Amino acid sequence: MSPDPKHPWLWRSLLCLLMLIGQSAVAQVYTYIDAEGNRVFTDQPHKNAKKVDIAPGNQIRSTPKKPSPAASAKPKPGPLFHYQLLRILAPEPDTAIRDIQGNLIVTVTNDPELQPGHTYRLLLDGEPYGNPGRSPVFPMTNIDRGTHQLSIEIVDEFGRVAERTPNQPFHMMRISLAQKRLAQPCKTDDYGVRPECPLKDKPPEESSILPFF
Repeated sequence: MSPDPKHPWLWRSLLCLLMLIGQSAVAQVYTYIDAEGNRVFTDQPHKNAKKVDIAPGNQIRSTPKKPSPAASAKPKPGPLFHYQLLRILAPEPDTAIRDIQGNLIVTVTNDPELQPGHTYRLLLDGEPYGNPGRSPVFPMTNIDRGTHQLSIEIVDEFGRVAERTPNQPFHMMRISLAQKRLAQPCKTDDYGVRPECPLKDKPPEESSILPFF
């Protein structure tokens, strides 16, 4: 028995009951004519109600989409690119750097030019110094006094080392302020100008006026 198309509310009632059936596998549907002559659908037994046989409805379950092989597959690394030349231009091997603050500039060169996705990585005494980048110039600051080893790596986008230079020594000579004052004594005009000649150490100027007796 199908609902009367002239009474759309019957369709809505039946739809709601079908949704209840989808939520419970043991629910039953009953139908009867009420006192006003309207057909009623319910899930509760009722006097003179007839059981309605309804085939189990299709339940749409949301299943997670599996990523396609093309989307989930990571690009595979190809053959490792090698450079014909990679070396440190400055400082030269065994160079003595004299700087009070321990600063120096490292520059590198390579052939062919740096490939897309490749970066330089500076190593100081075997440990990475700063962040990798595509600039061949590396400013270094506050390097401790003594002998150190420099090396440069070129790393591809997969983290593989394409090239690396041998360790190259340099010597940081951080002259103290006292040593600089001994080498070049401070003059009157040097105080407050040269770091080793602070104003607090400036001797008092002698008065040119003779004392009155």
